[in-house]
Amino acid sequence: MFKNLFSLILVGLLLAGAPAQATVTPEQDDSSGQKVEQRHPVTILISIDGFRPDYLDRGITPNLNALAATGIYGPMRPSFPSKTFPNHWTLVTGKTPDHHGIVGNTMEDAARPGEVFKMSTQDPFWWNQAEPVWITAEKQGIRSATMFWPGSEVDFNGVRPADWWPFNQKLSNDRRINAIVDWMRRPADIRPRLVTLYFDTVDTAGHYYGPAPSEKLHAAIAEVDGEIGRLKQQLDDLGQPVNFVIASDHGMTETSPDRIIYLDRIMARDQYRLVESGNYLAIEPLEDNRDAVRAAFLRPHEHMQCWDRENIPEALGYGTNPRVPSIFCLVETGWVVLQDVPEWMTGIGGGHGYDHRDPDMMAFFLSSGPAIRADGQLPVFDNVNIYSLVARLAGVNPVASDGSLAPFEQSLRP
Repeated sequence: MFKNLFSLILVGLLLAGAPAQATVTPEQDDSSGQKVEQRHPVTILISIDGFRPDYLDRGITPNLNALAATGIYGPMRPSFPSKTFPNHWTLVTGKTPDHHGIVGNTMEDAARPGEVFKMSTQDPFWWNQAEPVWITAEKQGIRSATMFWPGSEVDFNGVRPADWWPFNQKLSNDRRINAIVDWMRRPADIRPRLVTLYFDTVDTAGHYYGPAPSEKLHAAIAEVDGEIGRLKQQLDDLGQPVNFVIASDHGMTETSPDRIIYLDRIMARDQYRLVESGNYLAIEPLEDNRDAVRAAFLRPHEHMQCWDRENIPEALGYGTNPRVPSIFCLVETGWVVLQDVPEWMTGIGGGHGYDHRDPDMMAFFLSSGPAIRADGQLPVFDNVNIYSLVARLAGVNPVASDGSLAPFEQSLRP
């Protein structure tokens, strides 16, 4: 029956003068006889920073739940360290932090003495160990647009997304959605086929109030869910098919002022260079004090274990990149290691950056659209695979990565 139906459709297309390989016609008549454009699907990759998989079960995400019911979803294992910038770069390159070079939210590189990478850094030097999917798309003639994403403002040898906005945390979620809808209202030749969108609201609330149910955390979750619903509705109104890929970079666990490891109780601050602290510790010994620093940090500590870079456990998949600090310390989940306690840390809050295999660090994944079957919950997979899915949906020929389409192959429509 399906074979005969396809034959009839194909004959109709040929009679209309359309090429035989076309899946849609440029336009068709609606019930009133007006011409209606038949749009090519757009792929929209959405990050909900800090969204735990169990947030979907709290009865406050009707739009995400509706998308999950028509597609695939489930928990996803982040890469180590379970931090924002390393994992956002993994999602769009398909490589682990150890391979793509964004090994922390803050880091150093011996090739640039005295310089420090921070989350505002746009110098291509720090980013060019891997190529993000929007750059590959642009090189292949597929128009891309980024409504915020770590690294999306970086110039790759003169190549950028066709449309991009510099990050501005004060830009409301509402305006972020409006910008994407405006892009999709454009004529087909300047309309993006691949779009990224970033929400920081849930992560911010999780840090301040923790992941347990609370009015303010749930308000943040509901707000983002509502904006995604509004985006889908407005694109539906335009007749714009969408393949959504929605992911978080990591989970969230409860932290407390009662669970702090104080650095000055281990060694005086002027004896080493502090690269990053909090949910893990990254330090560089001063050259004339290396042995003393190693002795102080590599000895046993309650709630924290430290290693030389070359001895970091293989299971973390971390330590071969020279940007990984000389001494790295993994903190017990729920604890933090700090020099000084931040002013905001006055009560129960939330954190991430711990062992990526910890259940509280699990990230969230959902995909729905015309290219995705309604197969429901998938087994846990590694987030390096998201890149391959996004590339396939957007029609991009991917570059080499650490992931594959394997977790999704059975759920992709031909």
